[in-house]
Amino acid sequence: MTNKERILASIRHEPVDTVPTDMWATPEMIRKILAYYGIDSKEEHSTPSVMLNGGRIDCAPESIIELWQRLNVDGIFNVTPPYKGPELSEVAGVQYNEWGMGFRKQRYRDGEYLEQVFFPLSDSAETDGYRWPDPDWYNYGALPGLIERCAGRAVNVGYTALFYYHNMLRGLELSLTDPVLEPELTRHLIKRLSLFFHEFHQRCFDVAGKLIDTTQVTDDFGSQNGLLISPDRFKQFYREPMKQAIDLAKSYNIYVYHHDDGDIRELIPELVEMGIDILNPIQWRCGNWNLRVLKGDFGDRVCFHSGVDNQVTLPFGTQQEVREEVRWLVSELHNDRSGFIVCSSHNLQVNTPIENVVALYEEARNL
Repeated sequence: MTNKERILASIRHEPVDTVPTDMWATPEMIRKILAYYGIDSKEEHSTPSVMLNGGRIDCAPESIIELWQRLNVDGIFNVTPPYKGPELSEVAGVQYNEWGMGFRKQRYRDGEYLEQVFFPLSDSAETDGYRWPDPDWYNYGALPGLIERCAGRAVNVGYTALFYYHNMLRGLELSLTDPVLEPELTRHLIKRLSLFFHEFHQRCFDVAGKLIDTTQVTDDFGSQNGLLISPDRFKQFYREPMKQAIDLAKSYNIYVYHHDDGDIRELIPELVEMGIDILNPIQWRCGNWNLRVLKGDFGDRVCFHSGVDNQVTLPFGTQQEVREEVRWLVSELHNDRSGFIVCSSHNLQVNTPIENVVALYEEARNL
């Protein structure tokens, strides 16, 4: 099977020749692994439009493909239409995106990340004057050429995340209290977000739908133990617009990929009923997950993606512990030889030993 065939067969619950794999990693971890293998990073200093599904990377997809070949990673690329709207600004070290959200670079031990420091609608009085992004600000016509650079690998296009964008517009605390204290404002924001995401994704799908394998209708409802909002609040405010995004993707025969960090076990029945096809991550250290029950209850309807723990096992475990965990996950979630894609449970962090990354993919390929 080709890399893409293996990924798609697993999503369709068809038998595969070996367990399919994917890679999520921070930019600095990617550079670290590339250097380990002596692969030229071919850095692209403009905002990348082809990236790993876990986040932005600043090297060319050709470098990632070479790395994946060395590690036997099947891989899913994330492709986005390039931004062509009004010029974005940076003031006093704060970078503003097209949503007016402000981010500042924060250094940590071996890298840096962008931390949000400005939330454009933290004052609800400013809502009426807010400039919403325009779907015209993106070059959808570039998608086919960008997908061609993925060299036949599986491709994801699109990212609908209503709760997450509510967080980033209002700030986490306000976005959690809004449904109780500001229900009408919450409905207004979600409606405007939905209108933008619907138009944006419809244009993507119209241009490149036949080249797209998956799209994300996704969010971050989980904490380390339990949900950030109640199931009732989810149903009241977020379920229906998420379902509309899922239905749009299905109308183009595109699989729906749902990423949701943390302990979202309580929401899984609802998400499956809504029509998601891929669930990421299986973050089994968060909350109380019985993977055999999970596979038994939902394994015929959902493909499970990721699960190799990167809170403890990958950064601090031994190579043998990584291999044992991969074997355990495969025995629980891949016991019918389909419906599971092996990957770290989130981005590989720079404190993860390269040897543990190698052990992850070597073990998966041998099963």
